[in-house]
Amino acid sequence: MFSRAFRVRSNTAIKGSDRRKLRIDVAAAFPNLSAEQLTEFIPNKEELNVIKMYSHKGEAVTVYMNNRNPILFEIEKALYPTVYTLWVYPDLLPAFSTWPPVLQKLAGGADLMLPGVVVPSSGFPQVERGTLCAVTLLGNRAPVAVAVATMSTAEMLAAGMKGKGFAVLHTYLDHLWEYGDKSYPPTLAPLITYSAEKESAENEEETEGKQPVISFSTDPLQHVDIGDLSLKERDTCAIVMGKEELHEDRAAETDEDANTEVQQEAEDSRTPQEQMDALFNQCFFHALKCKVKKSDLPLLTSTFLRSHMFSCCPAGQQLDIKKSSYKKFSKFLQCMQQQKILHVKELSKGVESIVEVDWKHPDIRAFAVPEGFSSASAAQDSKNEDRGQVYRAPEIIPLYGVSAKMVPLFQESGHRKGSILSSSEVRNIIINYVKTNELVDETNKNFVKVNAILCDCLLDKSEQDEILNLKWDDLLSRCLERLQPLHQVTFFGQEPIVRKGNIEPIDINIAQRSSNKKVTIIKNLELYGLDPQCVANILQQKVQASATITPVPGTKDRVQVQIQGNQIHHLAKMLLEEYQLPRKYIQGLEKAPKLGRKK
Repeated sequence: MFSRAFRVRSNTAIKGSDRRKLRIDVAAAFPNLSAEQLTEFIPNKEELNVIKMYSHKGEAVTVYMNNRNPILFEIEKALYPTVYTLWVYPDLLPAFSTWPPVLQKLAGGADLMLPGVVVPSSGFPQVERGTLCAVTLLGNRAPVAVAVATMSTAEMLAAGMKGKGFAVLHTYLDHLWEYGDKSYPPTLAPLITYSAEKESAENEEETEGKQPVISFSTDPLQHVDIGDLSLKERDTCAIVMGKEELHEDRAAETDEDANTEVQQEAEDSRTPQEQMDALFNQCFFHALKCKVKKSDLPLLTSTFLRSHMFSCCPAGQQLDIKKSSYKKFSKFLQCMQQQKILHVKELSKGVESIVEVDWKHPDIRAFAVPEGFSSASAAQDSKNEDRGQVYRAPEIIPLYGVSAKMVPLFQESGHRKGSILSSSEVRNIIINYVKTNELVDETNKNFVKVNAILCDCLLDKSEQDEILNLKWDDLLSRCLERLQPLHQVTFFGQEPIVRKGNIEPIDINIAQRSSNKKVTIIKNLELYGLDPQCVANILQQKVQASATITPVPGTKDRVQVQIQGNQIHHLAKMLLEEYQLPRKYIQGLEKAPKLGRKK
């Protein structure tokens, strides 16, 4: 729920009577809190605040703050504790444990699947479907997530520990946690031993006098962030979660030869999704270590994937973010940013760029280029194929926002000011409104009778005394015209981006320079996920003319491509045929020079 940013509506202090009511509600929601703990949790004199906000899906959420940290959140009159509260009262909810690498998936918005839940030797706590639960990491009792069980304990076991086990509401590292002081989870010793397999492995290690490879130190970051594991340990954790047993991996890592054999078997046994995750990690570190230079920054994330990571992919394999556990390239980069490997920033609206890389990060330094990988061959493949074939035109969908004037027409369907709708949704809402209010003209069903709300929302003042009926088409077109225009852009491997207004087309112009020389100027390439520098380089090679990047006059962080001569024919071929961009999003193609007939 809080994996994406939320919008704060109000922030007010909680006073005496409201504070007492909140204490009563908390006591009812969490009956195992003692009276002393309840007074400590909802104090009499310390400042308490209540914040009203909307999630990214438009859900109304109430958050209660104490000492600048969120302690509770309320959705549809149900109270839930935050991780800050559970760190003080770790036994407030029944807890289920998972592996440390799973945390970043949960923080990215994923639910907890049963194969990722660690089965303790003493058995699971008994819960029913819908029970509020805490999620902890193996080796630390401090909860890192709040979730609702989607099955009872008996149903989980009967299902063979397969399927979705918990719907995650809030996690450490999400936006609600960021609203507090951003402290780390405390280190709380587990009350139980987690698995018979782990005990067996530890006994073997003690007998042989060896240290476990994977351990849980007192540093809270090592409990919760996959970035604190080495690259080898990450792959081991992934194998443990999927097919292999922990003690086999530990034993394998103590001997270099045995490690090679076990690693080969593990690769064969990993699921396709786990293999794709490992391939993305390999290509990511390979690209940062061997391809990207400090002078390349800022670098469009789409260019980094297309021109750098793809060229690091071993022969016979192909990167496909949809086949990974991340599903979107932006989520993959978000995980890397949480590990402080790089920093991604939105330099222009809706277009993300890599602005900083920590080349001294241990994982980059530790990465070794795979043996037998031909970087020269990859670079050649990149030049020949990557630029023309890898780029995928974004999916662009027009949307509409409910304006203040149109609220009366849409509030019956549960929408308010700022609600975002597609054209088909607007059409269905209008049709339902007309039918519900019996506004179809009885004598001619092609017309709709104009009632007071339609009159105020759709008619100009000069028309309100004259127009009594509207044709269906006129009714719908007037409605769309009076809604706020928006558009949604979805780049390959990234989350959809909603922007205000209609999308600006790629603008192509011909300008006259000194000595009557003509230049072609191209703007707005970034809006379509195209790197202006990359486009300039390709055009320069194709037409053998000088191409430069210059700032767009009157804007910040926007650039344009300028190339000598009228190159619209070459540009049209590249944008329409190679990049498959629809013609309606390109402006200025009619300015191409007319070709004379050969005699």
